[in-house]
Amino acid sequence: MQNSPTKFTEITLARPDDWHLHLRDGAALAAVLADTAKRFARAIVMPNLKPPVTTVALADAYRKRIIAALPTDTQFNPLMTLYLTEATAPNEIDAAVASDFVHAVKYYPAGATTNSAAGVNDLTNCTATLARMEKLGLPLLVHGEVTDSAVDIFDREAVFIDRVLQPLRRDFPALKLVLEHITTKQGIDFVMAQDHHVAGTLTAHHLLLNRNALFVSGIRPHNYCLPVLKRETHRQALLAAATSGNPKFFLGTDSAPHAKSTKEAACGCAGCYTANAGIELYAQAFDSVGALHKLEGFASFYGADFYGLPRNTDKITLLRDSWGVPAELPYLADDTLVPFMAGESIAWRLQN
Repeated sequence: MQNSPTKFTEITLARPDDWHLHLRDGAALAAVLADTAKRFARAIVMPNLKPPVTTVALADAYRKRIIAALPTDTQFNPLMTLYLTEATAPNEIDAAVASDFVHAVKYYPAGATTNSAAGVNDLTNCTATLARMEKLGLPLLVHGEVTDSAVDIFDREAVFIDRVLQPLRRDFPALKLVLEHITTKQGIDFVMAQDHHVAGTLTAHHLLLNRNALFVSGIRPHNYCLPVLKRETHRQALLAAATSGNPKFFLGTDSAPHAKSTKEAACGCAGCYTANAGIELYAQAFDSVGALHKLEGFASFYGADFYGLPRNTDKITLLRDSWGVPAELPYLADDTLVPFMAGESIAWRLQN
C-alpha cells in the first residue's frame, strides 16, 4: 500500500479482520454472514445469543453453525468468545485456552445492551476467573458502560472508566483487555495511558457520526446504538486515534443486525448494521481526513498483532466509486433489515 496521503483512486490492503461482530443465529445468521465473509478474513464473534454462549462446548457448537452457514468456497474464520457471568469458573478458562477457537471472554455489565441480562452485576464475583485469564493471557473484551440509572447516558462510558476499569487495571495489571466500541475522548485517553496489555476497538458509525445524527428531522432509530453516539468533540478524538497509526487502536465494526420492526418501535433495539459496507465505511472515514495510507495498519495488522495471530497475506482492493446503500436488505421471512446509511451514498466500493 502507498505511504503518502495522496488522492487515491483505489487502495489495496491486506485482507482486514473484524475484531467485534454480532452474527446472531439461525435465519438471521444465514442472512448476514456473507456480508462479513466477503470482506474480512476473521472476526471476533460476540456471544450474546439467547441463551448466551457461556462455555467452550457452546462456543464450539456455535462456531460449527457459523461455518455451516458460509457461502460455498468462502474463506472465513470465526474467532469465538465466551460470555462472562458470575458463575464462569476458572476451569472454563483453562478449556478455552486449550481450544484452538476461543480467543477471548466478553464482559457485559448486566443490562447494558442487547441480550446482556445474564451479564455481570458485581465484577468482584469474577476475581478467580479474571486471575486465571490474566495468568493464561486470554483477553477480556469490555462493554464499557455503567448501568446506573442515575448516570446520564452520555456519561456512562466515562463513569465506567473511573468506577470499573481503573480498579480492574490496578488489581489485574497483566490482564489483556480491549475496551470495545470506544465513543469518548476519555476512552481514547484511557487506552493511550495504559501499557501494551490494553487496546481499543473503534466502529465506523462512531467515526462518521455524532449524536446530532439521532435527531435529523425527527428520531433516527437506525442510528441508535449502545454506547450511544456522542458529541462532535468525541467523534474527532476517535477519528484522530483511528488514523494516528497507534497500534493500540484497531477495527471492530460492532455490526449488529436487528429486524426493521424491532428498530422502528416504541422501544427500539440498539445497534447499527454495517457489515454490508464493513470496510468501505472505514475508508470513507479515513478519507475524510486524508489518512487512507493509515487504513491498512488499523484494519489489517494491529488487531492480529494484539491477539497474537498471524497477519493475513491475501489482499482486497477498494475503488473510489460511489454507490447507493439499499433502503432495506433481506433478513427474516417476515421482516427486513435496514443497513447503516440506508438510501445514502458511500464513496468507496469493494472490488469483486
